[in-house]
Amino acid sequence: MKAISGQPFFCSWSGGKDSCFALYRAIRAGGIPQALLTMMMEDGERSRAHGLSVEVLQGQADALGIPLVTRQASWDTYEAEFLSAIRQFREEGITRGIFGDIDLEPHLEWVERVCSSASIQAYEPLWQEARRDLLDEFLQLSFKATIIAIKQEALDDSFLGRTLDRQVIADLEKAGVDASGEEGEYHTVVTNGPIFSSTLHLEMKEQVIRDGYCFLDVSLSNSEPGRNTFLSSA
Repeated sequence: MKAISGQPFFCSWSGGKDSCFALYRAIRAGGIPQALLTMMMEDGERSRAHGLSVEVLQGQADALGIPLVTRQASWDTYEAEFLSAIRQFREEGITRGIFGDIDLEPHLEWVERVCSSASIQAYEPLWQEARRDLLDEFLQLSFKATIIAIKQEALDDSFLGRTLDRQVIADLEKAGVDASGEEGEYHTVVTNGPIFSSTLHLEMKEQVIRDGYCFLDVSLSNSEPGRNTFLSSA
């Protein structure tokens, strides 16, 4: 693993638990966060992987105190747009890229290839650690992550809107999927944790089916700070 202490970095930001935990570890290791990079759909309204709105992503960025940078792309133009963004980062003096992959080799190969072509060093703080250990540590640190997308062939939509905790983990495993969701069984949005200056409160909206996934549309709630408005159904 390449050194991160004292190095300015961007984080490839999905808004979910793994990218957030990778960001946390990079900060703890002494890295200097400069940007959160999120790839959006062609219309720029939703993130490509997790279906999060710009409003929610900006809320996360504000709570983390890190600028949000977005790029619009189809899957066909994803790599070119991502590369364009990180080349601009390199021109601005950013030398490292943070990613939340755990153990999928094709992901690591893509990250290292694309970053190398922009003269940026990829840093994977979670790489090859036990999936369940990472999930346990994430919860022990009091991060709050809510399931906002499920792969329809793996899970039913009763998991949507549930906040990760011991019961949800047990239910995921009972459903026959890996509790970490590393292979895309589900996606989350993180709304609180030790690197957040404030809690994001979410309002649940409609469900949307797209590309084999069921997404729960969420927006930021205007309720009072400190008040629980997104209740787990666990």
